[in-house]
Amino acid sequence: MKLINIGFGNLVSADRMVAIVSPESAPIKRIVQDAKERGTLIDATHGRRTRAVIITDCDHIILTYLQAETVANRLNEEDADDEEEILDE
Repeated sequence: MKLINIGFGNLVSADRMVAIVSPESAPIKRIVQDAKERGTLIDATHGRRTRAVIITDCDHIILTYLQAETVANRLNEEDADDEEEILDE
């Protein structure tokens, strides 16, 4: 299981992530509001501005202060590390 750092020592399972999106659009704002009402919203912003929304396969919505590109780059770095380990063996 790969864990991705989403800031402030918070980690998310890379295998459970479905999408990393910007919080600016109206449909994403509705998704966040619905998750808040259902109790499936995880706010990992520590009071900072939300810059990315992570959607998981178990209908949990995670808010982070990191840019979507930053989270995606961290996810890609993990994949590259795994490929290097396989090649080294």
